[in-house]
Amino acid sequence: MTTESLSRTPAELGLPDAPVEARPADPAAHHVRAKLDREIRALLAHEPGTRSGADPEDLHQMRVALRRMRSVLKLSGRLVGDGAEPVRAELGWLGQSLGEVRDYDVLIGHLREVIAGFEVRDQAAGRRLVSKFVAERAAAKRRLTRALSSARYSTLLREVSLLTRQEAAAAAQQPHDLIAGLAKPHRKLAKAVRALPADPPDDDLHALRIHGKKLRYAAELAQTSAKKKQAPRIKKLLKATKDLQTVLGDHQDAVVAAERMRTVLESADGPVGFVAGRIAERELARRAEARAAWRTSWAAVDEAARALHA
Repeated sequence: MTTESLSRTPAELGLPDAPVEARPADPAAHHVRAKLDREIRALLAHEPGTRSGADPEDLHQMRVALRRMRSVLKLSGRLVGDGAEPVRAELGWLGQSLGEVRDYDVLIGHLREVIAGFEVRDQAAGRRLVSKFVAERAAAKRRLTRALSSARYSTLLREVSLLTRQEAAAAAQQPHDLIAGLAKPHRKLAKAVRALPADPPDDDLHALRIHGKKLRYAAELAQTSAKKKQAPRIKKLLKATKDLQTVLGDHQDAVVAAERMRTVLESADGPVGFVAGRIAERELARRAEARAAWRTSWAAVDEAARALHA
């Protein structure tokens, strides 16, 4: 059976031919359903490429669509029914499988780029180093393929598509301002920043990145409901959160790469060990650069969020 035949189409899940559209004046529940509709279609569109593995970008975009759905359901799931939280939990299960492979893709791509800049005499050892992670990625990819071929995944797709069509009548009748709703994820992000020491642990900066992503995804949802005056402010907030996510993402990627090199150094010697040591040194420098920049990026996010509610 081909990967294409295993993949689903929107029609097979009962989704309408055209994506659901939402206008600024529409109820908040309709904006949530429209967002879920867009993201489940994106997930389905990138599923064949994720299965084949021809382009790592497909897996990345599939994972992004999933994370956006999880964020929407966390913030506003009550507007589309009681089934939102169980679906969000199941999306987390799938996200773990996608995330494992994506982490290898990021690591392998970065290592290949770094090694290409080394002297020719070190590149053979560099390729041997990368081959270790390529083999580990292959095992993770097999686990992901099994997840995508499971009845659990099929059920999850049906449950998400159902949320795009149903409405929680009582909740939908309640006033709900998606723009005002951005205050909550902004407060959580600000609280997390205030709690950090001058030299935060790596794990705390990774947690901060997750808070920033939640604010960004909430802003993406709110953007479709923004009035003319609010639109440029939302756009500014989106850019600021994206920049923060990039800086903290670079930090986390450097932390992971350096730790991987430490693991290699425990058992490798000779040329491979030498190359691993060089890479570890570079990653620690990249980590330091991100640590010097993230507070400036955070200040831009805070300013943009406050302007939105001024």
